[in-house]
Amino acid sequence: MTRSTAARWLARGIAGLLWSAAPTAYAEKADRFKPLNVEADLPGKIDLLNQFVVFNGNVVVTKGTMVIRASRIEVRETPDGYHTAVAIGSAAKPATFRQKRDGVDEYIEGEAERLEYDARTDTVRFVNRASVRRLRGATLADEISGNLVTYDSVSEVFSVSGGAMTPNNPSGRVRAVLTPKEGTAAAAAAASAAGAASAPVLRPSATLGDKR
Repeated sequence: MTRSTAARWLARGIAGLLWSAAPTAYAEKADRFKPLNVEADLPGKIDLLNQFVVFNGNVVVTKGTMVIRASRIEVRETPDGYHTAVAIGSAAKPATFRQKRDGVDEYIEGEAERLEYDARTDTVRFVNRASVRRLRGATLADEISGNLVTYDSVSEVFSVSGGAMTPNNPSGRVRAVLTPKEGTAAAAAAASAAGAASAPVLRPSATLGDKR
């Protein structure tokens, strides 16, 4: 058995112990009822007594459409039976998050040096050099960046504080790019303007019909 196979087998076994999904007011969120799966290159530290697991090396956590990737991920069960996951990356290789929105072809994705997922509240905290985006298919719709971004996947509300100081944002200001909601007059006008800006400009040819 390879180390990667052993890690997947071990992760899925521990995930079964950590996963708890009693019906709640948020039952419309199908991802909340999916099992938690973890894959990694290397087996990590496992503490069954305290329900604490650590995985290292290209770690991937999935729960329904939710996918978290990082070089190191720690999973812990809380006293009330829920679990948390802390994904640790770096400035050079941040931890990443992606999840499909219910009922539409839209995705929430983002990255930060550290991601903190809480199953009880179904929230994700993006900590240090955080950037979170909403995609319509493969098209960027909205983007928020800062030092701390919190995403509540139940209410689908973001909160942001403290701008991330990066080469592209040396002042450390909070930044947001927002586009009009699909199906609105503003969205139609924006699409029309974008199409006009990209359309080729026709000009009369000075040589048309020139037989030289």
